[in-house]
Amino acid sequence: MGVQATADGGKVLRRDAAENRRRLLDAAATVFSERGLDAGVEEIARVAGVGMGTLYRRFPTKDALISELVRQLLIDLVAMARAARDVTDGSGLERLLFDTGAIQASHRGCVSRMWNDEHTALLRDEFRTILTELLAVAQDAGRIRADVTVTDLDLVFWAVRGVVESTRGVSDTAWRRHLAMVIAGLRPGCEELSEAPVGEREVALAKKRILAG
Repeated sequence: MGVQATADGGKVLRRDAAENRRRLLDAAATVFSERGLDAGVEEIARVAGVGMGTLYRRFPTKDALISELVRQLLIDLVAMARAARDVTDGSGLERLLFDTGAIQASHRGCVSRMWNDEHTALLRDEFRTILTELLAVAQDAGRIRADVTVTDLDLVFWAVRGVVESTRGVSDTAWRRHLAMVIAGLRPGCEELSEAPVGEREVALAKKRILAG
């Protein structure tokens, strides 16, 4: 039987083991999106077409399964952020905002863990670094108003998360309209904002509260 490396370059898995791992992650994404993170691992194993022993060999706990699924999503997000750097007209930030919204909408069950999972801090840091660069580029290109900060974008992501979660099973496009309106509000304009941006400390405290809750 052939072999295949894991996505993070770790130990090599047999091809059938790697295929089972991928099937379990795909099944978890489906089940959690439909039923939320309270769904049982028995349902995930059934959808994946594997036994519980196979599931527990790959993921000893449900939390380990969720963390790996979230890690894969963050890997995809970082790849999207890197690709957005190649956009030359200043619209890379807008592209990334919609790409991120699409990830959150298609993995609704994991949205609550995407921005605060303790095992993906380095990936989130890279994503935020690129996000900051894209914001500067968009502002230099005159597409985004100069007083927008990266913490404002943190709140945009959280707001989209709220729309995604509250419209589950009701609308698949509500988040897109919401984000389009938000981006329209980020365009350069003559009116000054009445409130100061949320600071990095406040954002960090909010993330800590989410993680604790």
